[in-house]
Amino acid sequence: MGRVTGSLDDLPLRDDLRGLAPYGAPQAMLPVTLNVNENTHPVPQEVADDILDALAHALRDVNRYPDREFTALREGFAAYLGHGLARDQIWAGNGSNEVLQHLLQTFAGPGRTAFGFAPTYSMYPLLTRGTGATWLSGTRQTDFTITADNAAAQVAAADPDVVFLCAPNNPTGTPLPLEVVAAVYEAARGIVIVDEAYQEFAPRDERSALALLPDRPRLVVSRTMSKAFAFAGARVGYLAADPVLIDALRLVRLPYHLSALTQAAATAALRHADVMLSMVDEIVAQRDRISATLPALGFAPYESWSNFVLFGGVGDPAAVWQALYDSGVLIRDIGLPGHLRVTAGTEAETTAFLEALASVGSAS
Repeated sequence: MGRVTGSLDDLPLRDDLRGLAPYGAPQAMLPVTLNVNENTHPVPQEVADDILDALAHALRDVNRYPDREFTALREGFAAYLGHGLARDQIWAGNGSNEVLQHLLQTFAGPGRTAFGFAPTYSMYPLLTRGTGATWLSGTRQTDFTITADNAAAQVAAADPDVVFLCAPNNPTGTPLPLEVVAAVYEAARGIVIVDEAYQEFAPRDERSALALLPDRPRLVVSRTMSKAFAFAGARVGYLAADPVLIDALRLVRLPYHLSALTQAAATAALRHADVMLSMVDEIVAQRDRISATLPALGFAPYESWSNFVLFGGVGDPAAVWQALYDSGVLIRDIGLPGHLRVTAGTEAETTAFLEALASVGSAS
């Protein structure tokens, strides 16, 4: 039987999905791929061995449904995060995007709104619209920072049902002071989500928004194992919040949404958190090396508390991106005029990027 071809316009799509494009970053088998903020360091062998043992054990009962409440994993996350958290304050999903989707399914949806300060993580609007809610964009200062007073004023004016605060921000790497989180929470009537996907790359003496959770039942702090834990392929995200908010998420999650294999692998990895995080300092060193070198090449890096660097001063981002691609180095054009973004990789990958960029120039 022949294939039937057509276009999205031929399908009875929801009206609010027409004209939208799916999330996507270029995927290419280049020698150096520094475009999607992965941890370029592999899982240490001793941890991989323990994960394999845990998976082998889980396979013995794979004919049965997994623990629906992923009890051991929630206990592991609570212990890792500290701050006096208990397992009834933890939720998890197949990547932090699913965790954020659960929140939007529960607290957004048709007739409701979600708000974030642009530019920020591009999945926030997509997830919002996917649940039938409306996305509202706030603004940042020219250096991509946000002040407490201005942020609170924007949130109060927009009056959203859900607020996203990316800390540090993606795609800019910008730090987010806790006073901004506190001010936004006071100004908001709805849920406030602090997305700390890159928190482990922030300075060690900086406090997490987890410190603000007590007595704030509408505050959520989300994390991921994809970045600092080098677990991007395993797809594990999680959050901490008030137990009542956690209970609300059960209204929308699919039954047994975390497989037994996912639970086993993540629980085993958490047992080795110190080893899994051992590469963070090296990644931070390469990030800072990039930031220190870029000005000498004629570019302007922004302060970053993440595992990537956004830099301006790029005369023709598309041309520079293509020239780097042709040199075997893949970075990210995020659509900001005059800017590109690069992930901090291994020492060798960072060297390859800097040498290729030096030969390319700004393409102005």
